[in-house]
Amino acid sequence: MDKILRIDMSAEGGPGISEQPLGEYAGLGGRALTSAIVSKEVPPTCHPLSAQNKLVIAPGLLSGTTGAMTGRISMGCKSPLTGGIKEANAGGQASQVLARLGYAAIVIEGKPQGDDLYKVLINKDGVKIVSDNGLKGLGNYKTVEKLREEHGDKIAVISIGPAGEMKLAAATVACTDPELRPTRHAARGGVGAVMGAKRVKVIVLDDTGLKMRSPKDPEAYKEANKRFVEGLRKHPVTGEGLPAYGTNVLTNVINEAGAYPTYNFKEGRFAGAAKISGETLAETEKARGGIPTHGCHRGCVIRCSGVYVDKDGHYLTKQPEYETVWAHGGNCGIDDLDAIAQMDFLDDDIGVDTIEMGATIGVAMEAGLAKFGDAQAAIELVKEVGKGTPLGRILGSGAAVTGKVFGIERVPVVKGQAMPAYDPRAVKGMGVTFATSTMGADHTAGYAVVTNILKIGGDVDPLSPQGQVELSRNLQIATAAIDSTGMCLFIAFAILDQPDTFQALIDMINAFYGLSMTADDVTALGKKVLEMERDFNRRAGFTAQQDRLPDFMKKEPISPHNVTFDIPDEELDKVFSW
Repeated sequence: MDKILRIDMSAEGGPGISEQPLGEYAGLGGRALTSAIVSKEVPPTCHPLSAQNKLVIAPGLLSGTTGAMTGRISMGCKSPLTGGIKEANAGGQASQVLARLGYAAIVIEGKPQGDDLYKVLINKDGVKIVSDNGLKGLGNYKTVEKLREEHGDKIAVISIGPAGEMKLAAATVACTDPELRPTRHAARGGVGAVMGAKRVKVIVLDDTGLKMRSPKDPEAYKEANKRFVEGLRKHPVTGEGLPAYGTNVLTNVINEAGAYPTYNFKEGRFAGAAKISGETLAETEKARGGIPTHGCHRGCVIRCSGVYVDKDGHYLTKQPEYETVWAHGGNCGIDDLDAIAQMDFLDDDIGVDTIEMGATIGVAMEAGLAKFGDAQAAIELVKEVGKGTPLGRILGSGAAVTGKVFGIERVPVVKGQAMPAYDPRAVKGMGVTFATSTMGADHTAGYAVVTNILKIGGDVDPLSPQGQVELSRNLQIATAAIDSTGMCLFIAFAILDQPDTFQALIDMINAFYGLSMTADDVTALGKKVLEMERDFNRRAGFTAQQDRLPDFMKKEPISPHNVTFDIPDEELDKVFSW
């Protein structure tokens, strides 16, 4: 994994292909690499859909190895949704396969003439780019089905759906899971629109005939990985809760905490939460013959995914994630798991972010386009996006645009990106992260729920403004580093609670690369990533005013605790003071 593949879609005579050594980007992977390339090479004031923007796809430092949990991939660009830098993260097989093919990153740049749609093919023999207009307008599922017929079932696929082709700001990039289902998405910030602007429909990866990446010290790597896995398995969240109930285990927890945004962030508890909880979801999957425990990529030992089937036992979608269940469920007043699963499938097939779509539908319901709790109406609104109708294009542009079009004041966004499933008035550490993250409102940027609610790595009262800035700062630094390794973010539960597990992760990196990193070096890496991202956003025109929550959250108390977001602006401005 020592080279960068550059694809120039503006080249005369068709897309150009070149390879180069990592050079100044040596030692970086995942988010660190995508943010470094975007920060250095993309003009911050360019239009996100212009030829000047670049889509950077990078596996993590440990992807493609025998290490557990190393299958995350980062996709970076200037975001069409936020106007700032973006790193969207996905599971699936793509990261492992791309790393074994030897590429630290794919950089797609430029913009082709004409309206041809392109397919990129990468295997051990090299790279080919061909036009394939037969893929135009296809959903992600039919796209992958067609590619499986052409290239066999040993491939991994990176693709966009119709939303990406339409360049909608909520468009995702899909990655296939081990069963070749396009269910793992780099979802946030409109990365799919940038891929669509480059007119690249799919990237087909085939590592047949290639071996796992080899560590510098195989025995030390094997031993460190063993300790790391043991730590994950003995932690109650990564070893019990997530494998048993998936990420949706959080529904009852967050609802009980009074931080479950309901009816477009009007209330903090949803009366129908038990009907759509992780426990109910797992029971439903088992009763119908689905799969409640499944890994989204090979080498996953947490296995928090699953397979959701309909009443007749037919595949409907992957197990809907907590964020998806909330977005299309509680946020819209819907307590029907089958309806939520149907919307999850549609989102994955059309290629739109489930968080953005659920938040957008909540805004649309407040505008009177549908009634809260009307599951069928919500499904029809998602279908509008897939059809590309004028209404669909508005909704597919996200919650902020939809709020403006329909004159709605309560729009839960930061930097134009919709908030995930935690009300920042009742989990104030998440409020700090939502407000100040370089990515717009993003729970994965600094997941303060671990300490505010789950009491992992300490105990900071979620309802008090005290200690939230420091908590968010430390978690944002740690997350930026983890996102650079290719590790799943869920390892954070164990490494925050278990110093030995954190040390095992550092030992894995050291054994693989022949380094002698310390915990301080990991912190330094996280800070470096955030500094690059902040610098890009500053040059793009962002100021402290973008690091704020919507006014209604400072004024409207949320039940049941009747609290507002009361952390002063001057405190928010200290998050990145180190």
